[in-house]
Amino acid sequence: MQTPPVAVRARPEPPELSAGESACAVSAVDLRHRYGTTEALAGVSLQIARGEFFSLLGPSGCGKTTLLRLIAGLEIPHDGELRIGGRDAAGWPAHQRPVNTVFQSYALFPHLSVADNIAFGLRMKRVPARETGERAARMLELMAIAPLADRAPAQLSGGQRQRVALARALVNEPAVLLLDEPLAALDLQLRHQLRGELRQLQRRLGITFIFVTHDQEEAMSMSDRIAVMHAGRIAQLDTVEALYEHPRNRFVAQFLGACNLVPGRWAGAGAGCVTTELGDLVVAARAAGADPAAVGGKVTLAIRPEKLRVRSASEATAGPNTCPAVVAAVEYCGAETHYRLDVQGATLTVREANTGTGRTRRTPGETVRVELPPDALRVLED
Repeated sequence: MQTPPVAVRARPEPPELSAGESACAVSAVDLRHRYGTTEALAGVSLQIARGEFFSLLGPSGCGKTTLLRLIAGLEIPHDGELRIGGRDAAGWPAHQRPVNTVFQSYALFPHLSVADNIAFGLRMKRVPARETGERAARMLELMAIAPLADRAPAQLSGGQRQRVALARALVNEPAVLLLDEPLAALDLQLRHQLRGELRQLQRRLGITFIFVTHDQEEAMSMSDRIAVMHAGRIAQLDTVEALYEHPRNRFVAQFLGACNLVPGRWAGAGAGCVTTELGDLVVAARAAGADPAAVGGKVTLAIRPEKLRVRSASEATAGPNTCPAVVAAVEYCGAETHYRLDVQGATLTVREANTGTGRTRRTPGETVRVELPPDALRVLED
């Protein structure tokens, strides 16, 4: 979607807030919420900066949508503190909060035209008719849907309905835009297209986006930071690169992309050597808090499939972190070839980019040597 340069009014900063508070769009401290006896949120603490594209990522039932509903004011937390723009959200009605929500279903009014759907919120706020028309027209242009202004939602494609839902939320000039899996109902190609447009739109407007998804690739492609959630808690909150390259625990390592896990025991306290079923492995990089307490202490190592190096048995020499292996399966996946290796009774997954014309393709049953580079191994906290 190519969007013309459209002037968008900047939302004024609340004058009563301190510099520290005004830099934070949303903050939570030990936030808890229950549905009956089920604890949906079990002590969530986070800070989301103004102008940030922030994602809540996790499987169904992890608490991400519950947290979004608390921010929107659709649910009231049972314990903890929630602040929006530095202001305590306790007792703050949903319709008065400086947030708007785009739902997975889009929730467009079927009896209203596209233009009237966009203008609906402004009319409910009794914004003067002239200003309402001008702001709705700007949103139609911004979202490149001006030619659709007179159509009904039933006459639109999925991607067009998504743009209308975004325009209806943004026309109210919220400080925070909440997006509850807005791309989930679209086909794969359209999702790829629209997530790029969504990221460009956020950068252009400078509004804080809080995006809920269970799709790892979706979150990684758009976010400044991601909170990976599990069982009502934040398993890890960090930048996209830090989450992928330095997962702290098993859940994050396995949920955010493919990962090989290798259990073992420390061969010596502080020695950086772990005894595993693959042999003794040297570890050059450790996760925070994973320093061995004693010789023989249990530890789990993680390594991404693309970090492994596979060599022919004839061209490889034995060295640190190098093991003999047998190719058990080969999958050609276009840009990559995936291998499953049997390594001394264990299984490792390898992904190699299909670059260059002289690249050797391994075959099932072939004997190879696999290297686990020390600087690619991560020590997990659990």
